[in-house]
Amino acid sequence: MKEFDMHLWDVVVPIFWFMILFAWAWLLIAILGDLFRRELSGWGKALWTLFLIVAPWLGTLVSLIARGRSMNERVRADARRNKRDFHVRETAGAATPSTADELADLRDRSTISDEEFRHAKAKVLGMEPGSAALAPVDDRAVPSPT
Repeated sequence: MKEFDMHLWDVVVPIFWFMILFAWAWLLIAILGDLFRRELSGWGKALWTLFLIVAPWLGTLVSLIARGRSMNERVRADARRNKRDFHVRETAGAATPSTADELADLRDRSTISDEEFRHAKAKVLGMEPGSAALAPVDDRAVPSPT
């Protein structure tokens, strides 16, 4: 039974180091994403990327110290812009349905007949109700132009 004797620290310490590694990888990805979003020359981006690859722990720390505040400001600005854009899309999506949608819904629910639908459609489009453009198309017989 001695070989299965595990202590709490035998479980907690590897979990702790795994979480540190996971947090560092997350930070590295966030820093690289921010690096390529910000206004910096191509050489500047290349040097920062090289620094992060050659000395990843030191590069992450230096990047957070040197650019952490501006990175946070850009993330906040993006979040505000996304929230505003979502609100605009949400508000636009809640708009009232168009007349065409209402007519099609009435026809689909059999509230109005096909004839009434064609008449209302012609009225909406500004055409004559008896116009050939609004007549239903029949694949079997092609009307001759007169």
